[in-house]
Amino acid sequence: METVLDPSRDDLPLTANTNHILVKHYELDLDVDFENHVIEGAIIIFLEPGSGYRDPSGADEGSGQSESSESCEVETSVPCHIPVTNPGAFSFKMRSNDIADSDKSEKDTSDKNGNHGSMEQTYGIFSSENYCNPENHGIEDFLLILDCCDLSVLKVEEVDATAVPGIERFTRSAKFTNVSRELRNQIVHELVTLPAYCWKEQLYYYARCSQAPGCGELLFTSSTWSLQIRKMGVKTATDFPHIIRIWYKTKPEGRSITWTTDQSGRPCVYTMGSPINNRALFPCQEPPVAMSTWQATVRAAASFVVLMSGENSAKPTQLQEGRLSWTYYVTMPMPASTFTIAVGSWKEVKPESCSLNELSTVTSFPPSKADYRLVLECAKWICGHVEYPCRFQNPSTASQAVIPYRVFAPECLQHCCEENLLQLIPQCLSSAHSTLGTHPFTRLDVLIVPANFASLGMASPHIIFLSQSVLPGGTNLCGTRLCHEIAHAWFGLAIGARDWTEEWLSEGFATHLEDVFWIEAQKLSRDEAKEQLELKALLRWRRLRDEVQNSTEEMQVLRPNKDETGQVSESGASVVKYGLKPEKIFMQVHYLKGYFLLRFLASRLGEETYLSFLRKFVHKFHGQLILSQDFLHMLLEDISEEERLGLSVEDIFQNWLDTSGIPKPLQGETQTWAESRLVQQVNDEVTKWIRANLRARKRRRRENEEVFEKLLPDQLVLLLESLLEEKTLCPRILQSLEKKYHLREQDAEVRHRWCELVIKHKYTKAYEDVERFLQEDQAMGVYLYGELMVSENAKQQQLAHKCFEMTKEHMDISSAKVVAEMLF
Repeated sequence: METVLDPSRDDLPLTANTNHILVKHYELDLDVDFENHVIEGAIIIFLEPGSGYRDPSGADEGSGQSESSESCEVETSVPCHIPVTNPGAFSFKMRSNDIADSDKSEKDTSDKNGNHGSMEQTYGIFSSENYCNPENHGIEDFLLILDCCDLSVLKVEEVDATAVPGIERFTRSAKFTNVSRELRNQIVHELVTLPAYCWKEQLYYYARCSQAPGCGELLFTSSTWSLQIRKMGVKTATDFPHIIRIWYKTKPEGRSITWTTDQSGRPCVYTMGSPINNRALFPCQEPPVAMSTWQATVRAAASFVVLMSGENSAKPTQLQEGRLSWTYYVTMPMPASTFTIAVGSWKEVKPESCSLNELSTVTSFPPSKADYRLVLECAKWICGHVEYPCRFQNPSTASQAVIPYRVFAPECLQHCCEENLLQLIPQCLSSAHSTLGTHPFTRLDVLIVPANFASLGMASPHIIFLSQSVLPGGTNLCGTRLCHEIAHAWFGLAIGARDWTEEWLSEGFATHLEDVFWIEAQKLSRDEAKEQLELKALLRWRRLRDEVQNSTEEMQVLRPNKDETGQVSESGASVVKYGLKPEKIFMQVHYLKGYFLLRFLASRLGEETYLSFLRKFVHKFHGQLILSQDFLHMLLEDISEEERLGLSVEDIFQNWLDTSGIPKPLQGETQTWAESRLVQQVNDEVTKWIRANLRARKRRRRENEEVFEKLLPDQLVLLLESLLEEKTLCPRILQSLEKKYHLREQDAEVRHRWCELVIKHKYTKAYEDVERFLQEDQAMGVYLYGELMVSENAKQQQLAHKCFEMTKEHMDISSAKVVAEMLF
């Protein structure tokens, strides 16, 4: 055992031994049971020895790779155009008798969770080379370690790939006369290393192998954070079975998915971006270096729609007993944490006048000169990632400004989506394309998730979750959040952080690019864009200032591991520093400091120079994992010494990434933003309201009433934040504020500040606004619970308890924990 941690505090363990053995592909075959709140079935895992594995006996295992000439010989023997079949035909229920039989035969050696073997179950990070089987008198068995929690594992078995018809094409034999462990593993190796143009054939055989019979049960045991699997007498990763099937079911309290009801009162379940990622949905390798593909077949009652991370827009297959089967696949290797699923009575939102395919065509903007240049560059660009069917190599996709998209929502929110969201998607996709070029993914689904979603949005491959909070109040919040999540297609998904503590590489880039995309989508003039960007910068600076004042210093550092960033143990296991701190999901320091660093770099280099570099960076690093220094070194190497203006990677680390607090280069910037026209306009309005408040408090006559100007949504946010700094606002002024700006009808950012004002000044007439916000805007409401309790006002505390009682049953687990600590 390498490291022992306290599972209830701070750091999230990544236990998988990815240096020893790597998952190359997952096949999921699952049934969704809404009655019992479980997802059950099997996951079939295809494995390859890792590059860092050392044979404990001293022999050189190598990488397990065969000669390329042999691979080519196999690859070209059959055309690669076999259609993908529906692996769902071989369902979990058809296999359940096998589990029942195995449970009977092994009852004496299984614990109450169905775990086989007698290994002591302890929490920690295991070493796969240090498991000693007493029956083998000191000979060590190899241990496969998967990240796993909140799952009931029923059975683990090796899969016999040789039973698949036609699989002999991956060997040198026309038929199998002697089936050996080496032969089975050779087949898997040849399958997982097929070239990209054989992706259809590869998916076909993955599906067929997943249906193959088992050829021997494997011993396994579970600890708090991991599942450990071994085969008696197998001592190396090379000899370990390369296909295994794990029968399991989730638990209703599992932290990777949430069972709830949508806004129309219908049951649903979805992955909500848990701090523990997907390990309570399926056993997997969580470290980001474990890049894999997947294919998933999910069955549910016919009234439900299954949405998932997948390149295809799945069409359901009718099964018996009123159930439908949905199959999605991904051919671009991605970390298992990016897998997303949502099952519910979602309704597709379609435009009235034309189909979505027509809409994509109609709203595609003419390619720019930059687009044509990218098309020409595609043909000669050599990608640096592992081989997969890459869109960056395809000239026809390089000029596709708007990828096909669909919108889904609960029935009661369809009209809201039609009003704004449906029209915004093509504009935002096109502006993203004009900024960064080729879309990394083939299509996009957008889903409005239930009210208990703990964020305004979440991006996964081919699918974006949006909170209902972005829908009301015009296009500003909806458009900016949509742009933010679209930006994650490049930064966070196509390019990922090798060390999850460097969240700024995802969130900082998405926050900076959301402004760039949204400015482009609105078609603003240069002056209008400059004014809006300065207003945004000031608002974010105020937010960063507040967060720095109200959080611990260690949580403010963007590279908490400093020079050890990216380092893992010998097995590949590591921890995500502060990954389990409940308050971490509410912090925005990685968004804000990352945004300001990129804004600083863009201003030093010039916006055009910076964006031109960003396109080069995307072309070089898509499909790969990076550290901060990869970005910074390439940036500084790409510009001249004169343009660099003394910048160095070491200085950026010291000033921006490795220290807490407000970065030094940022401390003198606020005066510039404060002098911008939009900010000055807000300052003038604040002065008018303060004068009006003074007159109201002195009960003077109203003949000299102020004339207030119309403000943009971001200006309203700044106005209300500024008025929050006033010690007292009388009820008449609060009433006038709401009436003048129709605050109840504004977007969630504005309404949140309005609720803060209501709470601060105990404006009882608007308590219903606070109650509504805490119920409908749960992604943003946690802070307001704290304000209600801190006031020590009985009515406000009663309101907090009332709202929590109404929402706690379906509230996000982390949010509920934080709120409960405030209340009790």
